[in-house]
Amino acid sequence: MPDLSGKVFIITGGNGGIGLGLAEGIADAGGSVAIWARNTEKSEAAVSDLQKRGAASHAFTCDVSSEVDVQRCMQETLSAFGRIDGLFANAGRAGTGTSFVDVSLEEWRKIMAVNLDGVFLTLREAARYLIDQGTGGSLVAVSSTSAVHGAGGNEAYGTAKTGVTGLVRALAVALARHQIRVNSLLPGWTVTELATPAFENDRFREVTTRRTPVRRWADPSEFREVGAFLADPSQTFHTGQQVCLDGGYTIF
Repeated sequence: MPDLSGKVFIITGGNGGIGLGLAEGIADAGGSVAIWARNTEKSEAAVSDLQKRGAASHAFTCDVSSEVDVQRCMQETLSAFGRIDGLFANAGRAGTGTSFVDVSLEEWRKIMAVNLDGVFLTLREAARYLIDQGTGGSLVAVSSTSAVHGAGGNEAYGTAKTGVTGLVRALAVALARHQIRVNSLLPGWTVTELATPAFENDRFREVTTRRTPVRRWADPSEFREVGAFLADPSQTFHTGQQVCLDGGYTIF
């Protein structure tokens, strides 16, 4: 584990699933964590978990698709911690599985609002502060293997996640002069609340497990180490990359 003592990281959607796994990794490495999420009860439980790990942690109620919410939460986070050293744009909305020809514009925009606009809003707000702070930092956007393989039946979700990887590459170039690293994380099939409907579908779980070379879905706890790695300030040459944690799914 790297040493993240004195470092503060924001994790959107950090109160459960992959986001909490990332938060636990940062906490275990000595960092402090600000959780931005909508479910206050889950956030309180996550903060308690992180504090038991010895980390300073606070939760802030945030809808990442709201520019007002994002700006407010940044100010509240800075008031609580005094600084930030990075942000993980992890909050996401699941696809609906609606046939493409039946997807309404409203449904399309609801998914884009969180999965793409929310990433833009949170990364932009963090970048503004990190540039002014002048000490570099790490920005991470959680994409998906749906940005690699065709996500038939989840076109809006796959399109949003593909857009995230394009944004990350552009920002890695634009922000390098400020010593700000920007990378994307592409999780494979993981047992989370968001993925529960898919995991509980016996046929779907069987097919995706068989296609995954390690023959299982991931547990959110497996994202602890990668979270700490992506936050590590010593990784100054690691930027613009897609870190794929999928058990070999996308290469099989």
